Amino acid sequence: MVDTASRSDTTPAPKVERPATPERAAEAAPAHTPIDGQSAPVVDVAALGRQLLGTWADIRLEARARAARPEYQRIEGQPMAEHRERVLGQLKLLVDSGAIAKAFPKELGGADDHGGNIAAFEELVLADPSLQIKSGVQWGLFGAAVLHLGTRPHHEKYLPGIMSLDVPGAFAMTETGHGSDVASIGTTATYDPDTEEFVLHTPFRGAWKDYLGNAALHGIAAVVFAQLVTKGVNHGVHAFYVPLRDEQGEFLPGIGGEDDGLKGGLNGIDNGRLHFTNVRVPRENLLNRYGDVAPDGTYSSPIASPGRRFFTMLGTLVQGRVSLDGAATAASAMALDIAITYGTQRRQFNAGSDTDEEVLLDYQRHQRRLLPKLATTYAQFFAHDEFLVKFDAVFSGAADTDDDRQDLETMAAALKPLSTWHALETLQEAREACGGAGFLAENRLVGLRQDLDIYVTFEGDNNVLLQLVAKRLLTDYSAQFRKAGAGVMARYVAAQAADRAMHGVGLRRLAQTVADFGSTARSVVDLRDEETQRELLTDRVEAMIAEIAGRLRDARKLSKAEAAAVFNRNQNELIEAARAHAELLQWEAFTRGLHRTEDEGTRQVLTWLRDLFGLGLVEKHLAWYLIHGRLSSQRAQAVTAYIDRLIERLRPYALDLVDAFGYEQAHLRAAIASGAEQERQDEARAYYAAQREAGTLPMPEKAVKK
Repeated sequence: MVDTASRSDTTPAPKVERPATPERAAEAAPAHTPIDGQSAPVVDVAALGRQLLGTWADIRLEARARAARPEYQRIEGQPMAEHRERVLGQLKLLVDSGAIAKAFPKELGGADDHGGNIAAFEELVLADPSLQIKSGVQWGLFGAAVLHLGTRPHHEKYLPGIMSLDVPGAFAMTETGHGSDVASIGTTATYDPDTEEFVLHTPFRGAWKDYLGNAALHGIAAVVFAQLVTKGVNHGVHAFYVPLRDEQGEFLPGIGGEDDGLKGGLNGIDNGRLHFTNVRVPRENLLNRYGDVAPDGTYSSPIASPGRRFFTMLGTLVQGRVSLDGAATAASAMALDIAITYGTQRRQFNAGSDTDEEVLLDYQRHQRRLLPKLATTYAQFFAHDEFLVKFDAVFSGAADTDDDRQDLETMAAALKPLSTWHALETLQEAREACGGAGFLAENRLVGLRQDLDIYVTFEGDNNVLLQLVAKRLLTDYSAQFRKAGAGVMARYVAAQAADRAMHGVGLRRLAQTVADFGSTARSVVDLRDEETQRELLTDRVEAMIAEIAGRLRDARKLSKAEAAAVFNRNQNELIEAARAHAELLQWEAFTRGLHRTEDEGTRQVLTWLRDLFGLGLVEKHLAWYLIHGRLSSQRAQAVTAYIDRLIERLRPYALDLVDAFGYEQAHLRAAIASGAEQERQDEARAYYAAQREAGTLPMPEKAVKK
């Protein structure tokens, strides 16, 4: 369960858990880890917590207060049917509380507050991920599709019922045979000019709409995505408002479906399948903001390019990825709060004392398991707030150019994969770090792990999203030289050759070993430098993209099949480059957040945490840095040595850093984070102390002289 290996020296691990004063901070700092000769810093937990709440702090606090109420919370172990009905009832509570109106138009009773809406929505994960996702289906997908893809007549006709939950709805995009590849869906909507209707049809089983929230039971309408065909021409994927069920809850003629049944998680949502057999809907049911069909069947669109039109339509629905990034980050924070709290109370093995067992978090391996994940979670909080600000600027119209929308889509495709993967890894590590207690449903970790599992393929498979990021990086890279003359290209080639030579012979500052003189302390001086970390992370992205671009440069001259094969051979490296880019985005956001921190002690601790995140990325990719000559072998060893040192420095602040998340027991609802473990440990220690004092403690066999 824990690492019981000997420490690097014999200094006892720190015993003070919360350095709330300078004196306690100094006591908590490991004696063999001096902090630049200064007294140990103190974290202003309240101020840091406010900073982590981000731009919409008050809205988040209001949403957290709601999530702390029992009527919004999941009942562990509840049967699926009961869980589904409970979550539907909770949606009605959200409506009654006025919580769902923020993103809708003011003329319909909303607030046109897109960023605040997402901030509030993300906090529902604290209550029950099923509630978060089902409300997202209703208002963030079904309602948002009508809002962003429809026009004023659609808003006036459909949005009031959607907002009030009088019309529960489904978002029918994904098909059994096509998930992330939306452009290739099989459902068709063929226009009939004689009746001025669209005929929706699923021509084969793979074209059934699948995994749709609200489809199995509660949905009475859907926004259905289908290939729009008129006058024999397929104009690509468009969205249609389609009624599904009558007042008795029965499917309308031509519509059928199935219940997806029990899932690996999120069983409070009634996911299901839908299919259509020549179902007719009026021409006006086409959500026609980006494409319209006249009564005679003539198609028109404000966007001439079919490809750009398709991506513009899908881009209006990017808020799903935004909210998943935030909710996954919150789930990671909850897991770490539970595991670190437990790790500072649970004791195991006598490592440094004849009488007291060690708390788990005093073991180096336990720190290595949890503190780097804490650093990543902080990076995600800062990156997500910037992401949300960008989203709000685009959807409010404050910054809504094509470039702004493309940047937002790229940011979404970059950050959502990292945060959702991180959530699963963190929940699993936290579960293991809590031993058998972590496996109990009452401590929430296994339930959250099951519910968050699907987040990695919600709103696009993570690997597919990163491939989109890589393509954008390649496009930006090639744009640098699109109009470049021979002289510019020659200078670039020469610079690249010189760069390779410099890295190859180890002359770059970061690769030098001569000046290190075998001293780890001297080796880490550059590594602690902010610009050095930025250079290391940026250089990896740029070098990877340049190398891949060179391999793909001549692919456009090949046949389609040959070009696809070349691209496929580089797919894995493309995705890795995109991931490196996303990691850089997070590091940059963390660094900007660090610079905004006013309290000196808090800024020092956050600097260590940022360095742990940045150098952790370097350590994870050490093979790349060594192979490409960016680090010497000695400097690579110094990375790991300094990470260990940073973790020791951060250990006394672990509870402060999770306290800053601001979660109360009503949010965590984990028995092992409630203080019960501390009571058990105190009782046990008092028992043995009393026996020692009374001289009634039996003598260990080893102490008996033969």
